[in-house]
Amino acid sequence: MTDLLGLLPFSSFAAAGVSLLATLLVLVTLPWHRHLSLDSTFGVQRNHCRPTPRVGGIGVVAGVLVGCLLAQPHRQSLLWPLLLAGLPAFVFGLTEDLTKRVSVRARLLATLACGALGYAMTGYSITDVNVMGFDWLLGFSVFSVAFTAFAVGGVANAINIIDGMNGLASGSVIIILVSFAWLCHALGDLDLTLSCLILGGAVVGFMLVNWPLGKIFLGDGGAYFLGFSVAWLAVLLLARHPEVSAWSPLLVCGLPILEVLFSILRRWRRRQKIGAPDCLHLHSLINRRLTRRLLPHASPLARNSATGAVMCCGEILPAYIALHWAGDTLFLVLAFSLCALLYSAVYARLTQFRWCIGALTLRDPVDVGA
Repeated sequence: MTDLLGLLPFSSFAAAGVSLLATLLVLVTLPWHRHLSLDSTFGVQRNHCRPTPRVGGIGVVAGVLVGCLLAQPHRQSLLWPLLLAGLPAFVFGLTEDLTKRVSVRARLLATLACGALGYAMTGYSITDVNVMGFDWLLGFSVFSVAFTAFAVGGVANAINIIDGMNGLASGSVIIILVSFAWLCHALGDLDLTLSCLILGGAVVGFMLVNWPLGKIFLGDGGAYFLGFSVAWLAVLLLARHPEVSAWSPLLVCGLPILEVLFSILRRWRRRQKIGAPDCLHLHSLINRRLTRRLLPHASPLARNSATGAVMCCGEILPAYIALHWAGDTLFLVLAFSLCALLYSAVYARLTQFRWCIGALTLRDPVDVGA
């Protein structure tokens, strides 16, 4: 890790600085755009107490752009395709942040298009997921590109789903990016390492404003862009280093991926639309049931930020396992399965008041508002 810190380039610090300044500029100019950019406190998924701008993705993208421009020319080959291919997700998400009129389907299609666009620009796609039979299908380009688009879109939406507490999405992405950077450095892939560090720097600049004071949110634009970026870096990692099991980046991204999978199952069992908003995400339950009990006299803002920090800690152990056993598919599959069982058990404890992993926890949570 010390060697990795010594690799931090000027472009990474510049990305952090520009992201921070751009985010602060959004706040300073709030009187000019508050009628467009503010997120209200009404809605089943709202966990904040005052109207807050939800266009923090502008700062992140600005930081990545400057970091890319300042990187050494021969180090930019991976950054430019990432930035350009991620634009549809950012633009559609930002349009939703400003207008509140972009459908879930349109945003999903935009994130899927990002994966296809990334393939068109680089030729990289997922061709091996260490699953017998399915890997044969991925040998055909049409299946490989379609699966890559699906995976990229899934992770992009997963990051958007966990963007519900101060520091949760940005903190999780930082842990993921540092993990990817560490692994890429160990593999000797300097270009991919620097890409992770520059993107991470941009996220740090935003997070300094977002956590713990909650002055601004990523919004759909920022969450979708970061979700795509994380997914695309995973695609690059697997394509450039076949010795790494596909289950390694999957486990590193375990928290957001499990959140989106359980959300889909929960809504399907409760006969709701897959994209229907609700207040039953794990971070929402932890905020209401655990953080409120542990910090009864804290302000709602303090509990919100504390919940984000606690949830981020859940990323550390899976990431550690994924990095130190990156090529051991069987062990990684077992570790991911264990994480899924643990997630289900904690969810059951918060909704059913007992330790179990039954399907009931996905369908009829008891008294979730308590």
